[in-house]
Parts: sequence; structure tokens; C-alpha cells
Amino acid sequence: MLYALVAALGNVVGALAVTRRAALGLQVIEHFVAFGAGFMLAVAMVEILPEAFARSGTAAPALVLGGYLAVHLTQHTVTPHFHFGEETHAVRRLAGTSALVGLLLHTFFDGVAIASAFLVRPALGVMVFIAILLHKLPEGVTISSLYLAVGRTGAQAVGAAGLLGIATLAGVLVTDQASFLVHHGLALSAGVTIYVAASNLVPEFQGKPGWKLPAAFFAGAVAFFVTKLLLEHAR
Repeated sequence: MLYALVAALGNVVGALAVTRRAALGLQVIEHFVAFGAGFMLAVAMVEILPEAFARSGTAAPALVLGGYLAVHLTQHTVTPHFHFGEETHAVRRLAGTSALVGLLLHTFFDGVAIASAFLVRPALGVMVFIAILLHKLPEGVTISSLYLAVGRTGAQAVGAAGLLGIATLAGVLVTDQASFLVHHGLALSAGVTIYVAASNLVPEFQGKPGWKLPAAFFAGAVAFFVTKLLLEHAR
């Protein structure tokens, strides 16, 4: 729960960077998007998927796909306007609410992923926590900037980010109580994690000029392997 609380605070920090017009902070968070995408993809492919298949058996492929499709449904089918990063254009008022609903499912499964990973082993829990923390900042930027773009106040924008953090804490609590999530939460979270990394975060920077963002992406993947080695050495 402590790890989930720290991750949830990342949503609020990202929102504050927007509402306080912290240009330098937003620039740093843009690199977090690329770095976090690399780290998330690596941890999902190398660690989460193998453990999910071991825990869920033959049901794992369908559960992974289900997690992936659920995020696409809520963020890009039901939601009329959604992309990660700062929203700088005026959008329809409904966009803020629909984006919040879509992100709530995603952030709920952030909590499920943290709880499920710690149930497997502490080292996996730490790696999943880091992956989730890295994209919590851009999540906060996304929802708060959308709220401002539709005419909401700064307090409402930060409050929306706070709700995302609460959903993450709820994911941890529900996982502890629901036997289905204890056994299969990791597989569902794998699909969610892969979607967020590959379908949400990567498109946000892959078309931008320069070498810094691609370098941050590959550095994120390398950082995962360094983290994995350090955690294994610390055992």
C-alpha cells in the first residue's frame, strides 16, 4: 500500500506541474514519457508476462488480451478525445470527464499490478512499482491539462488527478480481497501495461525531432535490466 501511495502522489505532482505552469517540470515529464515507456515495455515483456503465464496458465493469453482491449475501449473508443501529455487546445467539455473515466480503469489496474507483483515476489513488486511511478507524472499532466482546456479550475484539475491516485489505492485493496485478482490480476495488468507503454506512450514521442526522446526510451529499457540485476544481487 505504501508503494501504491507513492505512485498515486505522482498523479498529483504531474497535475501541479500543469496548474502552476512549471515549464521546466513539463519538459522533464516529457522525457519521463519516453523513459517510462522503455522501462514499462521491458518489465512487461521480461518479468510480468512470464509470471502471468505461470500463475494463470492457459487462461493467461485471453486475460492479457482482455486487459489490452479494455484500455483501448475506455481510452480510445468510448473517450472522444484522449492522448498522453499536455493538452494545449480547447476541447469539448465532455472530453475531460470521459478521459477521467477512461483513466480510472487504467489507474485501478496500476494498483492491481503493484499488489499482484508483490504477491509473486518483492523484487517484481519493486520493478512494477517503478514502471508505474514513471508514467504517473504524465497521467497527472494529461488529466489536469484536459480539465483546464475544458474550462475547469486548477483545483478541479488537481482533484481529478487525485481521483486517479485513489483508484490506484483501490486497486491494491480490491486485489487483496478478490481471489480472482490474486490469481489473474497479473495477466490482466500485463495487457494494460503493454497498452500504456506501446500504444499510449510511444506514439507521444516517436514522431518528434531530435535524439533525446528516443535516447530516453532506450535508456528506460536499459535501466530496467540494471534495476533487475541490482535487485537480484541484493537478495
